[in-house]
Amino acid sequence: MVKFKYEPIFHDHKAFLKNAQKREGFSKAYNALEEEYTLVREMLSARSKSGLTQEAVAELMGTTKSAVSRLESAGKHAPSLTTLKKYAQAVGCDLKIKFMPKSGSVKNETRGVKQRAG
Repeated sequence: MVKFKYEPIFHDHKAFLKNAQKREGFSKAYNALEEEYTLVREMLSARSKSGLTQEAVAELMGTTKSAVSRLESAGKHAPSLTTLKKYAQAVGCDLKIKFMPKSGSVKNETRGVKQRAG
């Protein structure tokens, strides 16, 4: 197995966002992809902590570097659960997915939908 040394490139995300917010339509588009950006940040953080490059993750997943690059790009690819599991395993993590109640939502509110007994 080939193990490449990961050398992260510095990126000041706060400065990027501050600059980007000035562009018309950016905030709306960025907010629409909030979950995707959160997932990508988690993936990049896990890979960084593992010390692996995209090439090494790709080898462990049995795929290509370009496929891993697409996985790590918000809004361009909707990975399957199987793919996310493989990625997590490759970077030495467990995958955990949670459904979080929306803030301000009323517990047990049915919005006119019948609930199943049981």
